[in-house]
Amino acid sequence: MSTNTLAHLLNPSSASDDSIIIPGATTLSYAQYAYEIERTAELLAGAGVKPGRPVSIVLVNNLEFMVLFLAVARAGAVAAPLNPAYTVDEFKFFMEDADAQLAIVPPRTHLGRDAANELGIPVLEASLDGGSVVLSNGSGTLTKTVDAPAPSPEDVALFLHTSGTTSRPKGVPLTHANLMKSISNIKNHYVLTPEDTSIIVMPLFHVHGLMGASLSTLNSGGSLVIPERFSASSFWGLQKNYSATWYSAVPTIHQILLMRSDDDNAPHESFRFIRSCSSALAPAVFEKLEARFGAPVLEAYGMTEASHQMSSSPMPPGKRIPGTVGQATGVEIAIMDMEATGQIQKTGDIGEVVIKGENVMHGYNNNPEANAEAFVDGWFRTGDQGFLDADGYLSLTGRIKELINRGGEKISPLEVDGVLLKHPAVAEAVCFAVPDEKYGEVVHAAVVLSGETDQAEIRSYCREQLADFKVPDVVYISDVLPRTATGKIQRRHMVTAFVDGEN
Repeated sequence: MSTNTLAHLLNPSSASDDSIIIPGATTLSYAQYAYEIERTAELLAGAGVKPGRPVSIVLVNNLEFMVLFLAVARAGAVAAPLNPAYTVDEFKFFMEDADAQLAIVPPRTHLGRDAANELGIPVLEASLDGGSVVLSNGSGTLTKTVDAPAPSPEDVALFLHTSGTTSRPKGVPLTHANLMKSISNIKNHYVLTPEDTSIIVMPLFHVHGLMGASLSTLNSGGSLVIPERFSASSFWGLQKNYSATWYSAVPTIHQILLMRSDDDNAPHESFRFIRSCSSALAPAVFEKLEARFGAPVLEAYGMTEASHQMSSSPMPPGKRIPGTVGQATGVEIAIMDMEATGQIQKTGDIGEVVIKGENVMHGYNNNPEANAEAFVDGWFRTGDQGFLDADGYLSLTGRIKELINRGGEKISPLEVDGVLLKHPAVAEAVCFAVPDEKYGEVVHAAVVLSGETDQAEIRSYCREQLADFKVPDVVYISDVLPRTATGKIQRRHMVTAFVDGEN
């Protein structure tokens, strides 16, 4: 069995060390965790799970998920985690698109079960008996075990979909070798060791929570604290109880922790570092986080097609530059001309961010058209616009398809977001394009406030720091901004949420 597979992910300094900690419930040592993975893989093989085909895993952040994800991969099958909050139609789309051979769901009624039943996909229920996973079907608890085949590095281990922010979601098959390279990049970059403990606040069905925080920690021999869901009110208690050294989250969660820090009596020195990923962190928020929590904030840049991480701010004493996503971590990053002809841009020139690396997928699932568009001269096109400085620090200026074209002037939404977030009374902000007869598109923005102000004052503030054509024509003041399940703001939904409702 190759060591470059998830079957050899666990890397403790001692088998008795804690691996998975479920607050208020179960703690598994590395020895117990490894046993559970192997036993469950044999149960899956005994149930007829075939190597090379996806298994839909419809579970929340819990011990069952952590065992089953690695057990499916150990059995030679393909783990295909799905958001448990999907609708029946969404479940059906993703299960069918992946050609799932099995769905694993929680006990009792669940829409994931309904979807699988409609598609004729066999279903297993996953539950716990103490610290042991129990798998059941309509006939009772599974007991038959069969030796699971050893996976190889080029076998697909994980099947996910793109977010579909600009198009129909595309299937992304990632091999064991892809994942192990990304895990190694993350572990080495953050110098993770068995002394580290991470609090998991992101969903495990997404690469951020799964790769960026969980599997990288397990490969370092560290411990994972996994609450079922993120709760700001319990976060600092977990940090104290388990002496957590780091966490990784989207800017939204960082902002929530920051806004509530004094009320929740958050410590002024807490973590070894704080990681931010999945969307842009405004420089103003970056500075407030470091000042309040006394830990370096490391911005990272990742995407599903690259098995998550592509770049990150360096660990101290390396230079952290707010507004950048750091330097390449185990991959090659370049800037290509906007027409994607293959011409690599000079330092400082803006273009499309492209990458190469062992963590990058080989291609979308059954989608030759998308693959032909996505790869140029061996480079993968990220769809992000940005530039590199002389030291290799990457600045992102926005998604190419989200740039606002106001009468021929191209406006980066991230630039406008950053100015809005510097306003002392603005807690959250997002700008977006709105169709306009005269200019083609104009800039609108939506904000959540943390203090007293109004639209006119916010626009006046923007005029002091932005060219006139970049200043939002309209600023909507809201109690909440629409988000995805992973906390991302999707600009394409803003017109529907704020503009269409006024018409």
